[in-house]
Amino acid sequence: MIEITRILGHCDDPDLSARIHHAGHHGGIEYLHIPPAEAARRRFRAVTDMGSECAVMLPRDQGIFDGAVLLLEHDRAVVARLTEQHWLRLRPSDVEGAALELGYHAGNLHWRVRFDHGDLLVALDGPRETYVARLADLMDEGKVEVVGE
Repeated sequence: MIEITRILGHCDDPDLSARIHHAGHHGGIEYLHIPPAEAARRRFRAVTDMGSECAVMLPRDQGIFDGAVLLLEHDRAVVARLTEQHWLRLRPSDVEGAALELGYHAGNLHWRVRFDHGDLLVALDGPRETYVARLADLMDEGKVEVVGE
């Protein structure tokens, strides 16, 4: 298992990119695909695209970002790739009651949300169906509709 305790820099940094390029000639570039929900964490386990297990244990002053160089050896590099965040777009039937109830519901479930022109966007950190099932009562009452993902 690879223990990652710090970020070395960005893969586009001139000093690092030449060394990563060299590792690439030896087939040694591995990508650690990290879902957005994990990116906020400092400690987690993940597996690279080449099957190497990684234990990420970053200090509080460092956070994972797309292109972060996590390991750099002579013929091997591990680079972080953040996967795309998917969002469930919800539209309340009115701005006052239904919107307030939807916001309260999302807050109680600790969902990560954004707002966009009266719609509530919920970050999908699991199957879409799980989120929709939690909204069944509000949808059955006509207070909320799913308008996109």
